[in-house]
Amino acid sequence: MTGPPHAEGETPGVPGKVRFPTRAFVLACVLVSIWINASEIFRYFVFVMPMTRATLPMVPDVAPMSVPVFLVWGLWDTLLVVMNVLLTWLYARAFGASLRSAVVAGTLGWLFFFVLFWVAMLNMNLAAPATAAIALPLAWVELVVGSLLALRFLPAPAELTTDIHLPARAR
Repeated sequence: MTGPPHAEGETPGVPGKVRFPTRAFVLACVLVSIWINASEIFRYFVFVMPMTRATLPMVPDVAPMSVPVFLVWGLWDTLLVVMNVLLTWLYARAFGASLRSAVVAGTLGWLFFFVLFWVAMLNMNLAAPATAAIALPLAWVELVVGSLLALRFLPAPAELTTDIHLPARAR
């Protein structure tokens, strides 16, 4: 027995409820993860690590390279990737998939993740403003490119959007 036809991306039997694109989300996360990991490694080894070591020479073993550090870095990158792809999907779902959506979603993620981190580091005198001045723009590019990649692999909002009801004046 088959139910009534439903729009693509809509949950069968539940009009207006959108299914989360799990396969596309996982694929987007894997591909965005490659980009973000490469970007993080470049930024850290070329700029942040040497600048942090120069800023905090009195701290023993500052910015170490060890298994525990790499494990935490893996967790950091996983959280960053999932946040980036999810914010991109949500923003594109609400406002459409476009360059503007990628820039806004990437910028929001950048504010939530990197600006907050660097403000805290600067506030506690654990980083120099010069380090943040280099790291923050590079991190912004990282997340905007991550959002562009995510848009490439996530379903287009037109395939998902079936339940957006605009007020009569907005139509």
